[in-house]
Amino acid sequence: MTFVRDTRLVFWSQLRSNLRNPVWVMIGLTQPILYLVLFGPLVKGVSSSFGASSDPWKLLTPALVIQIGLFGAMFAGFAIVSELRSGVIERQRVTPAARGALLLGRVLKDMVVLIVQALVLVAVAMLAFDLRPDPLGLVLSVLLISVMAAGLASASYALGLWAKEEGTLASVLNSVSVPIMLLSGILLPMSVGPQWLQDIAKVNPFSHTVDAARALFRGDFGSSDVYVGTTVTIALALVLMVIGARSFARENA
Repeated sequence: MTFVRDTRLVFWSQLRSNLRNPVWVMIGLTQPILYLVLFGPLVKGVSSSFGASSDPWKLLTPALVIQIGLFGAMFAGFAIVSELRSGVIERQRVTPAARGALLLGRVLKDMVVLIVQALVLVAVAMLAFDLRPDPLGLVLSVLLISVMAAGLASASYALGLWAKEEGTLASVLNSVSVPIMLLSGILLPMSVGPQWLQDIAKVNPFSHTVDAARALFRGDFGSSDVYVGTTVTIALALVLMVIGARSFARENA
């Protein structure tokens, strides 16, 4: 019960901080909405090459939700660097709070913020572009992407604790995030690329998350993409969360 209470306290503390300054949440939404409005019509123009029945908005919208989760979670480590500098982490070290709760409360906050952003983006796509995702598939895809974000946020917090300053953290994250995004098929399905690019993309676990989210949006629950993507996403998230928890425990020991 102590772990649950500590997690809840950290979660609300982090969430209140976001609510006091929601500008970063809105900034995180701005870019995907711009992609939706400015890039979506281009995808619609070439959607016939993805298959006669392909809905461009069901291709692009779940991918943009993943983009929010990917970048929002990967850059969560900047917050821990700021907390290190302001002494928040040092003060938490002298409390009896469970070390795992200090990480889990922050990760749960990141998941809640992502879910809110995802629902806003989907609502914009439904109102402006007549997107009609499968209701159950929408819920499951957002949950799947939230799990992905939990793993990435955990790894980012661990990286922030290691780097201890923004310059190093930014260099590492920027060098990793761009190839991950380009090889995940977020902007266009990797199936339209050459075979060698598709082969490289298969090594990128997030490409499987994108495929699974798109299949769920379509309501294609029997697709192998759903099972492969879900398995890969959960496994990767668990590994990253263990790494994050160990780093947090070591830093706060």
